[in-house]
Amino acid sequence: MFNGKSILITGGTGSFGKRYVKTILEQYEPRRLIIYSRDELKQYEMQQDYNHRCMRYFIGDVRDRERMIQAAEGVDFIIHAAALKQVPAAEYNPMECIKTNIHGAENVISAALIHNVERVIALSTDKAANPINLYGATKLASDKLFVAANNMAGNKRTLFGVVRYGNVVGSRGSVVPFFEKLVAEGATSLPITHERMTRFWISLQEGVDFVLKNFERMHGGEIFVPKIPSVRVVDLAKAIAPQLQQHIVGIRPGEKLHEIMCPADDSHLTLEFADHFVLCPTITFTSRGNSFTVNKLGEEGKPVAMGAEYNSGANPHFLSVDEIREFNRVAMS
Repeated sequence: MFNGKSILITGGTGSFGKRYVKTILEQYEPRRLIIYSRDELKQYEMQQDYNHRCMRYFIGDVRDRERMIQAAEGVDFIIHAAALKQVPAAEYNPMECIKTNIHGAENVISAALIHNVERVIALSTDKAANPINLYGATKLASDKLFVAANNMAGNKRTLFGVVRYGNVVGSRGSVVPFFEKLVAEGATSLPITHERMTRFWISLQEGVDFVLKNFERMHGGEIFVPKIPSVRVVDLAKAIAPQLQQHIVGIRPGEKLHEIMCPADDSHLTLEFADHFVLCPTITFTSRGNSFTVNKLGEEGKPVAMGAEYNSGANPHFLSVDEIREFNRVAMS
């Protein structure tokens, strides 16, 4: 699907972008692979590892509409990974989060429509489901923008979809590197926000593979959610440092006890497939089909029960301490 194509990744110097580029270069032969981000140092460092002749590095911010439009010229596929993601930082700097996560989404959509891009997938987060923090609220707004963009496309070929998943093992700013740093520095105990806290758990490679597969599955307008395990944060700490005590520090501003990816309020819109869920649009598309039961790969989904919710605390699949340790080892190798 990606051979001979031009692909643009916003926020491409992040953890997802690097693994995505590695995967694409190993499995496909793209014509151009464009990294669009605002940090010249990160781009310079990335170029040392990824300097294939198809690679292009564009300095730019998704907040800059004109630059975004310029970068998308001749592009076939866009992955929108750029975002301000740190929950406490967003609470203290709300306007900056809104500019990047909402206005930036608008600019990506405009660029895709102007250049008749074939398909666009935006990365979302479990925090966008029933959000209680600003980061989640801005990503919910972004999700709504990308879904509605399918109506804006009219008779153009451009399809827009969203991928939503949970905590990525080992990504920048995540809890695993934080715990490991504390252990390396000689900490005598690990900080736990709450003894009952749970999170969805996915590896970086699983996230990349899920996005790639959904480019093939999408009709346009879906929010794709993978079926993934949950972990208890206390078990995670035991897996990383079984010899250390734990101390409770309290839930941070804007943080949830459990995360949700498919809210109960959206159960009438949720389809269950073999290895994922799809949240169908709340709106009706005027220029394309509105049936999502069978995807472009021929996979068939079934409606979930009314009131069903995909919640990290009620997930039927939890990892044990040993399973967490092995999962993390494989994910970060």
